Amino acid sequence: MKPIDLRSDTVTRPTPAMRAAMAAAPLGDDVFGDDPTVNLLQATLAERLGFAAGLFCPTGTQSNLLALMAHCQRGDEYIVGQEAHCYKWEAGGAAVLASIQPQPLDHAADGSLPLERIAAAIKPDDFHHARTRLLALENTIGGKLLPQDYVVAATDLAHGRGLQCHLDGARFFNAVVASKLPGESLAQTERRLVVGFDSVSICLSKGLGAPVGSVLLGSADFIAQARRWRKMLGGGMRQAGVLAAAGLYALEHHVERLAQDHANARLLAELLAGVPGLQVDLGHTNMLFLQIAPEQAAAFMAHLKAHQVLVTGLYKLRLVTHLDVDEADVRRVAQVIREFF
Repeated sequence: MKPIDLRSDTVTRPTPAMRAAMAAAPLGDDVFGDDPTVNLLQATLAERLGFAAGLFCPTGTQSNLLALMAHCQRGDEYIVGQEAHCYKWEAGGAAVLASIQPQPLDHAADGSLPLERIAAAIKPDDFHHARTRLLALENTIGGKLLPQDYVVAATDLAHGRGLQCHLDGARFFNAVVASKLPGESLAQTERRLVVGFDSVSICLSKGLGAPVGSVLLGSADFIAQARRWRKMLGGGMRQAGVLAAAGLYALEHHVERLAQDHANARLLAELLAGVPGLQVDLGHTNMLFLQIAPEQAAAFMAHLKAHQVLVTGLYKLRLVTHLDVDEADVRRVAQVIREFF
């Protein structure tokens, strides 16, 4: 049996056409700034989303950290969600490496940070407090889209109180595909979803299927600062065009197909609906979560493993559809799960 890996959309592998683009990429030395493929990727995404400049980074974790370090100084603070990647899942880098204090807030059911909680968390200008400098949001979060009217209100609130705004776009293009309005082009949706943000991190190695890399976008001065921090953190790469070419290929060929991943997640949720003992929670994009009774967890995980279905979690399981999972795989997973119950 072929393993079906639903642990994350980070497990995708480059397609043969992507590998060919990587092999054919013209190269230079990106630390000197003369790798033409890296420069093209940075310029392409910056122009596409309406920013002045971009910076290719090895990981989204580093891209987010560079944003925090460029926006904040030691002793400053950023407001962020309890479940946000740049707070919960990045090893405390902002605090440990940058001396930036996180101010985590509880999410609402839709993944947003309630405006009244943001307003209450902004510290007064008093030397007893860390200086609140930044609001960090994530779209999507837990497979859920932040409502765009909320995003506009939150960034307006932050800017009105003197804060900058950063978007962790780990699955930005999933949000774009799911948010596209009738009569709106994808390019228009992309621009609409970044309104209000001073910086954006775009991950290429999840649903887009590139093997590695994120691009940080912002003003020219902001990116210049981030480049200096990237060097200090060891993120300068030499002939990085081999990797950047995968990102360029993904942007051209793998964005619209994300709709298929979303459809496969919906199909899996439909096939599992009504199974006794199983609670199914579907996000808006390519993730669904399964909740089972704790006493069944060990046996259920063993059952999935025996049938070569890979997931993350224990009592609450996360299943993520992606480029390397097709409709037949989804139907097989549903059959395996239904057989257990």
